[in-house]
Amino acid sequence: MSELSLGCAQLGNLYREVTDGEAQATVLSAWELGVRYFDTAPHYGLGLSERRLGAALASRRRDAYVISSKVGRLLEPIRNPGGGLDDGGYLVPATHRRVWDFSRDGIRRSLTESLERLGLDRVDIVYLHDPDEHWAEVLETGYPTLAELRDQGVVNAIGAGMNQASMLADLVRETDVDVVMLAGRYTLLEQDSLDDLLPLCEERRVGIVAAGVFNSGLLARPQPPSEAKYDYETAPPELLDRARRIAAICDRHGTSLPAAAIAFPLAHPAVVSVCLGARSSKQVQRNVGLHGEPIPADLWSELKATRLLRADAPVPTSAQDQAAARPEA
Repeated sequence: MSELSLGCAQLGNLYREVTDGEAQATVLSAWELGVRYFDTAPHYGLGLSERRLGAALASRRRDAYVISSKVGRLLEPIRNPGGGLDDGGYLVPATHRRVWDFSRDGIRRSLTESLERLGLDRVDIVYLHDPDEHWAEVLETGYPTLAELRDQGVVNAIGAGMNQASMLADLVRETDVDVVMLAGRYTLLEQDSLDDLLPLCEERRVGIVAAGVFNSGLLARPQPPSEAKYDYETAPPELLDRARRIAAICDRHGTSLPAAAIAFPLAHPAVVSVCLGARSSKQVQRNVGLHGEPIPADLWSELKATRLLRADAPVPTSAQDQAAARPEA
């Protein structure tokens, strides 16, 4: 698993259309720049993301990369589509509808269909996708089915991907998952997961893939604009002000807000990768460049001194120290 990973929701036409050629160029650019972990899901464009990712990686040696997909939403064909567009935020024809299903049969069917779309005989990681309202099913059938698939050697690792930390902490506490994807809840703006999920994962040696580190865009630019998004909505004034204060300190130390946003989560020993979405090779190149940008140690000291960062939050030191502290992914 590479320290920087590619989130492939945009390859499913998230919010705006991406051509097949642009999608392939995005994946290949990530590959050329050293990215070897790719995350997708049936939800992303009603399977379009999986099809495009599989096609882009078709010529690559299968043991040279890590790929994850998700279960929990089955794609059911619509008998008479009517020519409309999907209402899930993806600009794709509404040929299918999403049906929540964390049953044993539903999970096995979902994984089989994902493999068909990807053109693969296996994925490395399978996540339970957004099971917020399905905790009972997760314990009764969701996790046991994934554990069964892992025991059978069908998948290498199992876990869950969510936009909240508390339920992931419960899952880590009560089951034997290998990895979790935490979206938007461990960032320069939010560190509450230091109270439960992160130390628990460190203790139980569960890897964390940090996604949504830009908090839906609020931390994505050197100077956050007034219309910046937070959790997919317009950012509240107090968070916009906080992001701008962090940005000013970053600028004063000769770096940028997005570079610091990428670097920060990786300092925690439980975090094994930061997953960044991209819809073009240009965006991939930008993200990889930001990941490689040196961050002055004094930046973190000032953020803590001004209470813009929790005092107990691990912060990056040298690349060698970070590599030594981080467990094998």
